[in-house]
Formats: sequence, C-alpha cells, structure tokens
Amino acid sequence: MHRRMQIGWKTLLFCGAMAIFGALPGLGGAAEMGARVHMAQALRGDAQLADIYRNRGYDVIWTGAGPEHQARRAALFAALDGADLHGLPAVRYDLAGLQADLKAADDPKARAALDVAMTRSFLRYARDIQTGVVIPSRIDSGIVRQIDYADRQDLVAGLMAGDPHAYLAGLAPQSSDYRALMKHKLLLERVVARGGWGRPVRSDTLRPGDSGPAVVALRDRLVRMGYLRRTPTAHYDATMQSAVQAFQAAHGLETDGVAGPGTLAELNRSAHHRLAAVVVAMERERWLPRDLGARHIKVNLTDFHAQIMDDGKLTYETRSVIGKNTDDRRTPEFSDVMDHMVINPTWYVPRSIVTKEYLPKLKRNRNAHSYLEITDSRGRKVSRGAVNFAAYSARSFPYAMRQPPGKRNALGRVKFMFPNKYNIYLHDTPQKSLFARESRAFSHGCIRLNEPYDFAYALLALQQDDPEGYFQSILVTEKERRVDLDQPVPVHLIYRTAVITPRGGLEFRRDVYGRDAAIGAALAAAGVALPRAGG
Repeated sequence: MHRRMQIGWKTLLFCGAMAIFGALPGLGGAAEMGARVHMAQALRGDAQLADIYRNRGYDVIWTGAGPEHQARRAALFAALDGADLHGLPAVRYDLAGLQADLKAADDPKARAALDVAMTRSFLRYARDIQTGVVIPSRIDSGIVRQIDYADRQDLVAGLMAGDPHAYLAGLAPQSSDYRALMKHKLLLERVVARGGWGRPVRSDTLRPGDSGPAVVALRDRLVRMGYLRRTPTAHYDATMQSAVQAFQAAHGLETDGVAGPGTLAELNRSAHHRLAAVVVAMERERWLPRDLGARHIKVNLTDFHAQIMDDGKLTYETRSVIGKNTDDRRTPEFSDVMDHMVINPTWYVPRSIVTKEYLPKLKRNRNAHSYLEITDSRGRKVSRGAVNFAAYSARSFPYAMRQPPGKRNALGRVKFMFPNKYNIYLHDTPQKSLFARESRAFSHGCIRLNEPYDFAYALLALQQDDPEGYFQSILVTEKERRVDLDQPVPVHLIYRTAVITPRGGLEFRRDVYGRDAAIGAALAAAGVALPRAGG
C-alpha cells in the first residue's frame, strides 16, 4: 500500500511538471524533465525567484558544467569572499556553506537546490552592496531618502549579459568617496588590530604650559594618531598645541589649541568607534543616487557647512545652521532639485510654529511679535484688535501669520528653493551670531547660510555676466521676486560622521542627532562584524 502511494505521488508530481513545462520549447527527455522537476521543488514558496528561472526555461545559472557557469561561480565566490571589505554582513551569504554544498552536489536534485541557494545569495549580496543592508526609514524617521532598488530580474539579466566579475564589481558605488572609505577602513582595522591609539587621556582640561601624566598621555595618543612626531617632552609646548589644533580642525572643533572637555571626548574615541563610523558612512554612500549631478549642492548636516560642487571639485562653501536636536526640528536627509531662489522673501510662518510658539504668546499679549501680520484664509491682513486670541486652541485657530520682506525677516534677504513635501530649504538669517558657534543645530529644520549672497552669486554665475550686480539690483527694491535657475541644481542633504576630504583624507564629526549610532547598531544586528575593539 505504501509503495503504491509513493508511486502515485511521484507520478502526480511528474504530471504537474509536465503541465508546467509542456508549453516550453526545447524540452528534452526524462532526465532533462527530472532536472526541471527538481528545480521546481527547490523554488517552491518563492514566486519571484520562480519567475526568474521560468524566464530561463528553468535552466541552472551556476551549477552547470559549461565555462560560463564556472565563470559565474568563481565571480560570485570571489565577491562573497570580499564582502567584509565593503562592511557587509558576510554571514548573510553563507559562502562556506555554498562551497561545501558544491563539492557535495552529486545529483540533479542537490544541484538544483544549490543553484537556487546561490541565486538567493547573489541577490542578497547585490542588493546589499548596491543599495544598502538596512532600510533607512526603519532606522530613523528623519532619513527620508528615496532609494531605487534594482529589480531582481534585472540583476540576474545583468549578470548573464557579460563578464560576471566586472558586473559584480560594478554593483558597489563607484564614487571616489566610497573608494577612500574602503581604504581608510583597512587602515583603521590595522590600528584596531595593533591595540588602538593607547590609553585615554584622563583630565578635564589641558592647556599650553601644563605638564604631568595627563599631558604625557595626550602626547602619546597624538603620536599614535599621527598628529605629533615622537618626542620625549612631558610639557604642553607649542608643538603639542599645534598638534591639538590639527586634531581639532580634523574633527570640526574650535581650533583654540586647548584640550578641553569637548576635544578630549573626541580624542578619547576608540579606533573601533571610528572604524564603525567609516562602515556606517559606506552604508550611507550606498543610499545615495549614483549620479549626484555635475554641479550639485551638498550639505553635510554634521559638518554644519553647505557646499557647491562642480565636476567633483569644491567651488564654494559656507557655514550653515541646521535643525535643533528635538523631535520636531531635526533636519531630514533627502535629495531634491533646486530650481529657483526668492530675493526679499516673505516668511509664511509654518502652522506648527504659529500654534505651538506664537499663539500662546498672543493670548497673553495680542501685540506680541508685532512684526508678524495676521492673515485670514484668503491671505488678507487681519487687525489684531479684531481677534480674540484667547477663544482659540491650537486646533481651532483659523488664522495664518507672515512676515513681510525686510532686514529682520526670519529668512533674511534670500531663500533657495528645492520644493519638497518637508518644507525644507536653504536661506539667509538675521541671526548671524549663531555661525560663530562650534555646534550649530538651532533652526526649526531649514538650513541657514552664513554667506547667502555669495552663495547666490555662485549659483547665478552660470546665467548672468554680472551675478552680483544682478542680485543686488533686485535686493535694493525690497520687493519679493522669484529668480529661476536656468540649470536646476541637485541638492543632497547628507549626514556623515566619517568625512572624506577633497584630497582623500579622513575626518570625523559628532553624531549630532544620534543617527549613525542607530545605523551602526542595525548593521551589527544584520551581521556586520568589526574587529575586536581597540583603544
């Protein structure tokens, strides 16, 4: 009875396979049909993968005997073997398991199962190295970057179309930043393996003229980090002060030459901590568009600077202020396109600011913030004396507020627009004193520029013979005017605590919003392994 049931099940499976494959051209004999049945079994439960193999007539991709199969296997194994170089979770791809299964796969059923397993590993690897291991929006709601994930069919088609080694190598970002990050990752791994940068410096503040054990520890750490030549001095002399200033400059700190609490906190970061920042930066690079634009604007939020890049070179840079580190003010990360600027802008106060900040003050004093106009739903100015502010809640308040153009306008004298649903843009500000601060996270989310006029001149230089004269001629009218950019400019709001300099060096910035720490934890949970921590 059991024997008859077994035969019946095999017959049923065979007939089902005939139904699946019968319409396909070129089917061979029973052996070929049996191989396809084994492939169908291996693909059960994965409709997307089944579609990929169906389009190939259920032929194998990796485990055939031909030279093209051998080349694909070799390319895949080499790529997976180098996953650690890219800061990827090698455990996800199970290289050792695939290699062991390849040696043991001595029948069609095992080869079919292995072929499917190799395709799954290839697709996992391809997605991870091309567009990132983690999904950004799941890490932090402020990372709203749109990522174009490749279609799985297209990935397999690309692999099959040419040299598999070249194709797999081309999946990683090809930017100079990514290549530099890979180089510095290797260098930091060597530092960690050697035990790091030595013992931390135990002190509150060290100044020029100081001496003692803490100064010796500072000296030794600066030497091991490469900021100071070997010296027997135990005094905080001019040479050590210069080394501290160099360290401060490379970490976005005030270069006063004093090793205060902020400087020492960064100096005492372990090599392992810095290595993790580099790995996070590599992941972030995978999230960016491959083509940033020949001319583009880049704002690294952690660096508090806005830059104009032309053909990979920095052509203009100014200090910036970013959103305050609170839930409703942090500046989001995304890419968009700047298409115009507004000179002498009106500030239309966001409703969240109107109801949370201004309405409570207006209830106490109707003349509070008298420089702001109250407007109705049609944009008409409303007399403050005609409004009983105390009668309204944040939800029921029916009015809007705006600030006319002028020197005191919250947006300053110009704003730069890349229309987006987050209502984020770059703009001038009358609060110039904030740009002297070391850490500049003070805004409601938009990005304030220290030298907005020069920024405007740089943008207008491509379409005006005299960009400064043109800009100033509009500015003096004190009337709002929109100026379109003849060539819209991509804008990339990024967040990097490990920063590649124009010459390929490596610098670090503070994790202002704690986003990189969250990404690092997510990468570790996904299986990204770093060498054991060093000092």
